[in-house]
Parts: sequence; C-alpha cells; structure tokens
Amino acid sequence: GMQSHLQALLSLYKLFCPEQVTITLPGRMKTYFKNSEGPWKAAIAAVRQRNQGTSPLSQAVFLGTSQPQSRKRKWNAQLVIPASSTNTNNLEEDREKNCVYLYSTNESFPVEQLQTFPQLLQNIHRLEFPSQMGSVLTNPLLLHYMNCVKDESIYLRLYYWMGQMLQEECPWCVVDNPYEEEFKSFLETIYKAECFLQEGFSASEEFLYKTLPLWDGFCCRSEILRLVSWIPLSSFSDIKSYLYDPLAQLFFTSSIYFKCSILESLKELLQNWLNCNVIQVVSEFSS
Repeated sequence: GMQSHLQALLSLYKLFCPEQVTITLPGRMKTYFKNSEGPWKAAIAAVRQRNQGTSPLSQAVFLGTSQPQSRKRKWNAQLVIPASSTNTNNLEEDREKNCVYLYSTNESFPVEQLQTFPQLLQNIHRLEFPSQMGSVLTNPLLLHYMNCVKDESIYLRLYYWMGQMLQEECPWCVVDNPYEEEFKSFLETIYKAECFLQEGFSASEEFLYKTLPLWDGFCCRSEILRLVSWIPLSSFSDIKSYLYDPLAQLFFTSSIYFKCSILESLKELLQNWLNCNVIQVVSEFSS
C-alpha cells in the first residue's frame, strides 16, 4: 500500500521527472526532503536585497534559512564549563571537602574543580564530562582525557552538538547572519582542538563537505582552509567529489593569493595524513 514516506519519495521524483510518475499523488503531505537549493536561493535573495533594497525576509522564512527573531543567545556561552553538581549551593562545601574527593572512590570528581594535570591523573577514573560538551574544546585537561579514554559516547555527544552549531551559525547558509566574527572564533577554537588531539572531528568534516560547494572562498577563508587540513583520509572518489572539485572551481577563478592558500592547506593535509599513517604503522609494528 501507499505509505507516507514512499509518497514523499514519489512526489520528489514527479517534481523533477514528471513523465516517470503516472499515478495520482495527494496534494498535501508531510515534507520529508528539504529543498537542496535553499541556501543558493537565500544567497541570491540577499544579493537582490543589497542591490535593490527589497527585503528577502519572506523568501528566507519560506526557505527555512532565516534566523528566529526571538533568538537571544550569547555566543560561546557553551564553551565555559558549567557546574556539574545538581545542587550548586553545595559547590562551596564540595570545594572545602576537596581532599575527600581526591581519595574517595565512591564520588565523581567535579570537572569545574579540575585545575591541574596531577588532579587529572589522580581522578581520571572518576571524571564526568559536563552537560555542555562545547566546554571541552577550550579545556586542555579534558582534551587530554578524551585522548586517553577514547569513549565513543563522548565523541558522539560532541559530534551532535558541534554539527548542530556549525549548521545553524554558518554565515553563507543563513540570510543576514550578523555573527560572522563569532563564527570565525568558533572555527578557530575547533581547529585548535583538532591540532591538540592530532585528528579532525567528524562533525567538522561533514560540515566542510556540505558547505564547500556553497562557499564563496572569501568568508572565514583562513579558518575554513585550516579545517580542511584536518580532514581524515578516505577513498579517493569521496575526496575528489567532496573536497577537490569544490576547491577546484574556486581555485581557477580566484587570485594568486587564494591559489597559494589552497595549496598550503592541501600540503598540510598531506602532512597530517602521513603523520597519522606513520603512527599507525609504528603502533602495529610494536604490537
């Protein structure tokens, strides 16, 4: 029988190839596929607004790329470690009993009290990550912990949070985004964390693959090219279609400086691949 997701798929086929779908489909159904041309249309509307003075607000709202008017969020608020205790009133009492926390095996060690590397070593089996995973990016001790523990749930939490943040704040995918400088700072924070861990984040990789075809080569240029240098090694077909082809279109139509910047980024990407491969070979040989 006709199921809703199959109807949505057939309606998509009928939109692009109407001669291939001869059956009658209901006029109103749940939307299962977002319009892939939304960011491009939003960018065109923004250019028209600058040149003609017409407002692209209705177009942006229709495409789902406009920012909510009621949104009041301080940028980087989630990059500060929050108190992990359920009762913040007891936080001072917890600090007074710090010596008890250091040697107790039944209590978890609050991350907001983690200040030194010896503390990390003494409590590495009793640490609990904060509820806001973004705070991990700016804390070297927690990044050390990530490297040591290799807990899949930690990476998954960071993956979902970072992916959502990158998607919502990308300046060239959101109409009239006033937070470009803050977004640059956020990308720089991700890059520094990747350098610290010596590996790229999956959310950062997906973000680059999705947005490079829409990127103008100018917005957040240095930050984007730095993130490119940490894309993990994968099959050549994926690298060519998702990375090389979008960069090639910009490469052949840009200035000498931009060409050199892309070559420098790809050189660093190759160096990172070689370093990771050497580490794997050495570890396998030693084992």
